[in-house]
Amino acid sequence: MVIRMSTDGKALTVWLSGELDHHAARTMREQIDAAIDRSAATHLQLDFSGVGFMDSSGIGLIMGRYRLMQGRGGTLAVVGASERLQRVMKLAGLNKLPIWGTTQHKEVTRS
Repeated sequence: MVIRMSTDGKALTVWLSGELDHHAARTMREQIDAAIDRSAATHLQLDFSGVGFMDSSGIGLIMGRYRLMQGRGGTLAVVGASERLQRVMKLAGLNKLPIWGTTQHKEVTRS
């Protein structure tokens, strides 16, 4: 799993690529949470356009970041998920959360 990050003001965009499984999720959580702290982001966008496979660890990653952003008074947007990944997310009940983004922030800086 490879991630790329960009900040634009109080928005942090994270592009995910590869397979999101148990082993990758732990490292990703740590990297994303550290970037949120560094940037003091109030909006987090997770772009799943490069993810080919995701198991329940990916659901946990999304839910944990959703709770983290809610606790900070911020928001989370999930964008770029394939139809297959969207089905997995919806089966897990994520379709009931206000996380489905439609716009993407342009890349400004990489961290």
